[in-house]
Amino acid sequence: MSYPRRRIIQTGGALAGATLAGCISVSDDSSDKNTSDDGSGDGKTAAGTAQLWHGRSKGPKKNLVTNVETFGSETNHSVKLSEISELEKKLENAIPAGKGPHLFQWAHDWIGEYQPAGLLSDQKENLSVDIDSTFTKAAAEAVQFNGEVLGLPWAAETVGLVYNKELVDKPPEMVEEMQSIMDEHHDPSNGKYGLSFPIDPYFISGYAQAFGGFYYDEGNDKLGLTNEKTLKGFRFVRDELAKYIPKDHAYDPQAAVFNEGNAPFAINGPWFLGSVRDSGVDVGVAPLPKPKGGTPKPYTTVKIWYFSKKMNQGGKNATAGRKFAEWHTTNTDILSTLAEEHGFIPVHKDLAGSDELPAATKAYSKSVKMGEPIPTHKHMSSVWDPLKSAFKKVVKGDQDAKPAFKQAEKTIKSNWQ
Repeated sequence: MSYPRRRIIQTGGALAGATLAGCISVSDDSSDKNTSDDGSGDGKTAAGTAQLWHGRSKGPKKNLVTNVETFGSETNHSVKLSEISELEKKLENAIPAGKGPHLFQWAHDWIGEYQPAGLLSDQKENLSVDIDSTFTKAAAEAVQFNGEVLGLPWAAETVGLVYNKELVDKPPEMVEEMQSIMDEHHDPSNGKYGLSFPIDPYFISGYAQAFGGFYYDEGNDKLGLTNEKTLKGFRFVRDELAKYIPKDHAYDPQAAVFNEGNAPFAINGPWFLGSVRDSGVDVGVAPLPKPKGGTPKPYTTVKIWYFSKKMNQGGKNATAGRKFAEWHTTNTDILSTLAEEHGFIPVHKDLAGSDELPAATKAYSKSVKMGEPIPTHKHMSSVWDPLKSAFKKVVKGDQDAKPAFKQAEKTIKSNWQ
């Protein structure tokens, strides 16, 4: 079975060249099938080993390795942790064949395709965590589809304004103020730029949808790329922001400019903070500045430990996977550390909106409140690539926005059929 391609949101391209790596446990999962979850009369659950696949970037990956080790020391279960390049492709090949992981990590937007395709496992009846009382409403809704509970949420994220404190005294609240600062630093002939901003549909969504426009209306199954308010947003990105960035619009070249101290601002997500701090840049985070006459509406995501179809096999290894997901998503120490070190926004009710959250996390949290979740309808997956191709033509000046996106909508609707 083939699945429509969708863009990588979670890691921002940071996994180029990553390979299968890093086993925390060497236990084999061949005993997974038909294995009782009961202990041997000692009151404990029989030890299991869950397989977990992820695509985390460098900083958050270190936290995950530590978390898995701690889980193993605190329970009688273990986790076999593997970093996977091309995670989507390998999941879609492995799971239908009864292989792959018990758990995998990604944003919530895959759920609308993966559940109907039979790639996920409903664990509603097996969970000891009440999702509605434990997590925020948006997070609880994100892990449910067609009445099933298909994973557990641990963070929300979106893009915000990251700024170099050595170059910016106070983050701007309006785009006009931001442009004044960018003008001071923009000197491409000397490798200096006003802004680091990967140009793709996810990163530009805040401003593309800032004037009342939208990419896709899930409730009405309707495209909005040629809506005049959306076109205004696309043109705003082209005319007011793109002129300040390096010519190579891809993620890595854009990130490098900021990490090297050669731009005062970056529009990026919390996953970006680890590499920035590793590079020695003293950074702050603020909500996206407002354009005149608009309010940024960036796409937001909920990060999930998905329950793979392999969980349906039951047994001690499936139990280990479920217990790890419950342990990780309810451990407020872990969630606080992720907020402190990487800006991940907690969705656990005991932490969400807390005054004790780090400044960066609070700023990203404000951007989340400004935004809206990526639609989970299967039609959304067909929007990304044609939208990206169309905007590439627009930002390069090869085509105006209206004809470019008229063709994009035609392509998308054809793909739906």
